Amino acid sequence: MGFALWREGPLVYCEGTHEYRAMGTAVVHENGVLSARDFQRAGARRTRGSVGFVGYFASLGEVNAYLRKQITRRSSHRILATM
Repeated sequence: MGFALWREGPLVYCEGTHEYRAMGTAVVHENGVLSARDFQRAGARRTRGSVGFVGYFASLGEVNAYLRKQITRRSSHRILATM
């Protein structure tokens, strides 16, 4: 399995492969969580070098952990900014 992730504003685009076959593309809000059911094969493919490319992940668990970490960072910055 492998997943490539892009950020475009508040949306996160993820392309997945399973045993070298394309799973398709999933789109979720940056505060969301991805599951295997979210992937659609009839999605617009993105290029690896395009703007907003975040990186590669080995599992959906890693992608979701990254997204949760980003939520925590944003909320801690908001708290610090209001102090």
